[in-house]
Amino acid sequence: MTRFAVVCPPYYSHLRLFETLAAELVRRGHVLHFIVNGGAAGMITGGSGITVHEVGQRSRADLDRLTTRAAAGGGGLSVLRTVRDSARLTDELCREAPALCRDLKIDAIIGDQMEPAAGLVAGHLHLPLVSVASALPIHDDPAVPLPFLGWPYDASEAGLKRNRGGVMVADLLLARQNRTIARWAETFQLSERRSLADCLSATCQISQMVESFDFPRQPSPIRHGVGPIRAMRREAPALPIRRDPVRPLVFASFGTLQGHRLRLFRKIAEASRLVGADCVVAHCGRLGPAEAATIDAALVTDFLPQQAMLREADVCVTHAGMNTVLDALEAGKPMLAIPMAFDQPGIAARIVHHGVGERLTRGHLSVRSIASRLERLLIQASFTDNARRIGGDVARAGGSTLAADLVEAVLKASMGEERPEGHGMHGRH
Repeated sequence: MTRFAVVCPPYYSHLRLFETLAAELVRRGHVLHFIVNGGAAGMITGGSGITVHEVGQRSRADLDRLTTRAAAGGGGLSVLRTVRDSARLTDELCREAPALCRDLKIDAIIGDQMEPAAGLVAGHLHLPLVSVASALPIHDDPAVPLPFLGWPYDASEAGLKRNRGGVMVADLLLARQNRTIARWAETFQLSERRSLADCLSATCQISQMVESFDFPRQPSPIRHGVGPIRAMRREAPALPIRRDPVRPLVFASFGTLQGHRLRLFRKIAEASRLVGADCVVAHCGRLGPAEAATIDAALVTDFLPQQAMLREADVCVTHAGMNTVLDALEAGKPMLAIPMAFDQPGIAARIVHHGVGERLTRGHLSVRSIASRLERLLIQASFTDNARRIGGDVARAGGSTLAADLVEAVLKASMGEERPEGHGMHGRH
């Protein structure tokens, strides 16, 4: 039995992933302690073998305002506010998590790649660390644009120069977070650390990516793509709608943080009608009944079984969040990506790169432009063929079972045994 600490930022999609991984580790006899920022405890369902601990004095309302600001996206000032908020969350964790880990007799840390406190605290306490990417993985590769950039893959000298420029700008925007990392590394008497990448595990980095959906990367024995880390359903749930067998079906969802986009949902529903398709909208509880009633779609609801819905749909309109994109690929369905924040531009760039969908930016969202993309996705068979091909890799990737295998292997390796093996980003190592 091993006592794990899970350190994760307070976003629903990230927490759901870590809950799934935690449940698998609990099933294997381990104990999991979630260490989260104040206000986040209520976002975790917990369960037998899982305990939640908050650090800091932040209320749930304050935390909701913080995550809403981050999800809004926007220009440089918005990014700087999000970086400032993230630095404060990291500061809270670094200040209180070490003593908490000692009191709980933690044996190892599983940390989200987006929260540098996981690596800083693990280094300070000399604990094994596994880094897990809920979003696009943070892998330093000069040919691959940073995760939050929507740039296409370009390994030419011009592309490499462009990427170097992106890194320089990112360093300026992330200066507040990088200073927080450097200060705590000095406080903890660690070697110099000045970025998120410096805080990742040196032995095991897990992501939900599969090689066939990523940009080309240099192989690494410590990086493992395991596909979706989610709970497995024993039975296919019933859907609240029966589709018209002679009309295409468009499914639109922007996840838990972007489901308030009422005007955009209206445009998607109208565009669907223009191309002779029905539309289903899932707003994830972000719209009130009166607002939802103004969307002229076949069905407008808060939540529905997404995987089952995607199996019925012909096209998915998405914000390019990692979980929805992997679900769509596994269902073999092409996507219209409308990225809004976080790593969504980078995921949308991969959708275009691999020919599994199209992308529209937020400044080009007319009904006509949406309709033209939907029509192309419905007519051109290559989009569906490519999605099905990559979806087969997603289905076979290993998921939470493989992720838990890798975590357990890290513990064995920390005791002087062999390096963990699994599905690296370029095959089995």
